[in-house]
Amino acid sequence: MSTITAEALSATTLLRFATAGSVDDGKSTLVGRLLHDSKSVLVDQLEAVERASASRGQEAPDLALLTDGLRAEREQGITIDVAYRYFATPRRRFILADTPGHVQYTRNMVTGASTAELTVVLVDARNGVVEQTRRHAAIAALLRVPHVVLAVNKMDLVGYEERVFAAIAEEFTAYATELGVPEVTAIPISALAGDNVVDASPRMDWYGGPTVLEHLETVPVSHDLAHCHARLPVQYVIRPQTAELPDYRGYAGQIASGTFRVGEEVTVLPSGRTSRIAGIDLLGEPVDVAWTTQSVTVLLADDVDVSRGDLIVPSKDAPATTQDVEATVCHVADQPLTVGHRVLLKHGTRTVKAIVKDIPSRLTLADLSLHPHPGALAANDIGRVKIRTAEPLPVDSYADSRRTGSFILIDPADGTTLTAGMVGESFAAPEPVTGSDDDGWDF
Repeated sequence: MSTITAEALSATTLLRFATAGSVDDGKSTLVGRLLHDSKSVLVDQLEAVERASASRGQEAPDLALLTDGLRAEREQGITIDVAYRYFATPRRRFILADTPGHVQYTRNMVTGASTAELTVVLVDARNGVVEQTRRHAAIAALLRVPHVVLAVNKMDLVGYEERVFAAIAEEFTAYATELGVPEVTAIPISALAGDNVVDASPRMDWYGGPTVLEHLETVPVSHDLAHCHARLPVQYVIRPQTAELPDYRGYAGQIASGTFRVGEEVTVLPSGRTSRIAGIDLLGEPVDVAWTTQSVTVLLADDVDVSRGDLIVPSKDAPATTQDVEATVCHVADQPLTVGHRVLLKHGTRTVKAIVKDIPSRLTLADLSLHPHPGALAANDIGRVKIRTAEPLPVDSYADSRRTGSFILIDPADGTTLTAGMVGESFAAPEPVTGSDDDGWDF
């Protein structure tokens, strides 16, 4: 495995990305090839894969086994659960979510892509764009993933034909653009043979664009959430009541977005009570400023009623509270979601009772048309819902905040996750066409 110093790691950026695609398109093989050829696999891991492959009668190591860790996955040769992998190159650090391709595991793709800045959608060059490809593109668009890579895999099985790749890339790019995906980069690959994964392929000299790893290392990513709406969901109220800290009352949580400063006037939602930040504790030490993803304890100047599930926000930038939530959802449970369905809605650290008042439409993936008032959403359906909550919620639009603009619906009977929701408009507006750039790839 390549040696990367701690100093080099601290200087590199982090990219979270997910893989998606239909069954047997080669996602796990691509991930295994990426890890193997970038020298991110430990010797003992590779030896274990070689032994497992030999026991199955395979001459070459099956690199898919580097990510398919469950026994059922190895037996069936499929991916069932999301497999997270962490690796690094001298240029960037990566957190990878390898998601399943089966339709019944679409819920796992939603989980894996919910925090991703980039999604790699694989397509089998022999089959082209299929329904599950369109579903994964729609989910990437719904989740506002800013970068999408179309990896046209198994080019070795179509003779590395340029026309096959061009036709698939054109069809997918047109579909994704209509969904509002801001950027699509198409790359022809063979994960099994290693073509254009880490090293450029001499068998596709007609393609002059980046390899998959080159693109992952150079795609611009922004982690600057410090300038977004400041939001602190309260996770826990700290009240030691010790001799040293008899009056200490702190409100702990992880900052979802934005920046908080001592002396800033804040509002506690949904109550609407206001106060001022008297102090911020970070890792047991007082600080003047705290920002996104830091876990902090905030002390307020006034004795206001704050409890778990409340949201602390700057008074000058407070979201409106509402009991009527309209959102686009991806239904992930086997039981259908119906009008009148009584559910629990979890938003941030707050969980409230709710009822589904209406399902205005269901998305038809084939042509992106809307089926009006379907009455119910089945597993893996994408649609619009209107929900009435028992208590007011301070929700942002998902377009403004992926953290405080999202929620899940839960079955109150057994705690099963039913639906993943995004508040506000469903898809982003398509990017205006300003000129040709070879349709997203470079010949």
